[in-house]
Amino acid sequence: MKILYAIQGTGNGHLSRAMDVVPCLQRRGKVDVLVSGIQGDLPLPFPITYKLNGLSFIFGRSGGVDLWRTLVKSSLKKLIKEIKALPVEDYDLVINDFEPVSAWACYMKNKSAVSLSHQSAVLAPNSPKPCHTDMIGRLILKNYAPASSGYGFHFDHYSENVFTPVIRSQVRQQDISDNGHYTVYLPAYDDKHLIKRLSEYSNIRWDVFSKHNRRPLRFKNIHIQPVSNEKFIESMAQSSGVLCGAGFETPAEALYMGKKLLVIPMKNQYEQHLNAAALEQMGVPVIKSLKSRYSSVISDWLENGHPVAVNYPDITRQITDMIVDKHISDTPLEWSVENQYENV
Repeated sequence: MKILYAIQGTGNGHLSRAMDVVPCLQRRGKVDVLVSGIQGDLPLPFPITYKLNGLSFIFGRSGGVDLWRTLVKSSLKKLIKEIKALPVEDYDLVINDFEPVSAWACYMKNKSAVSLSHQSAVLAPNSPKPCHTDMIGRLILKNYAPASSGYGFHFDHYSENVFTPVIRSQVRQQDISDNGHYTVYLPAYDDKHLIKRLSEYSNIRWDVFSKHNRRPLRFKNIHIQPVSNEKFIESMAQSSGVLCGAGFETPAEALYMGKKLLVIPMKNQYEQHLNAAALEQMGVPVIKSLKSRYSSVISDWLENGHPVAVNYPDITRQITDMIVDKHISDTPLEWSVENQYENV
């Protein structure tokens, strides 16, 4: 059996999940891995068959996605060429983690494609939604990587085909302690913004992981270092709490480790606002930005915040086995971008 597992390479969440998903799929057949996108930092411990440009979102420096740089870096001509060239018809099963090239290649060739992603879960009818609806953001989420059927991961088991997060083995094996520092990962803020705001809390030791700096530096109570998978996991495991964006994997891992959590959803990133709605419903504090108007919330979190209890069992193998058994005999079908959400 030949399986294509396609991963969105913007950010590190999809890549970190792949570290546990791919070995499970390799038990069932020969797996080729596709990664598209240019914003990931994590090296994968297995060969990548296809490394494509795809369609990446570019992080800004003041709290959001840089829409202008995203457009400038995007090449529609190259994207279409990649879609046409990808031989999805050579595979018995295509599984997609919010990756556009393989998704649209399957769509164009009337090939079944299974979505196994967080994005499938956040758009499911029973998943929490924010008070405001970003119609453009919702449109992008629904059409960015269409699938013929979908399964999702979310912070809770909101419906039948929505599962709790994949917590990678490297995280599950950590020794948890509290060394008194706070781990920070806010890739949409540059170091200047972070130093300005975090230095106001002079009695707190901040361990910041930065996408905008290639060498470690210290400024008073702030330690800034480049993103490193091993160091970041160790920092979280030994922290008093985690301050991060409202992505999926990092908040899920912090919750699993029993750390108190404060999140800031990126501007112009509707998925993060959907995540924030779910986290807020669970009792995790959410602020809109690092601006001084939220200083009291940060101070209260530092002084009085507490972890939110979760139960995230290791069921990745059961999920992948179920998907392979159910979809290996899929035949071409009448495609609709709505299909992936109907039963999630």
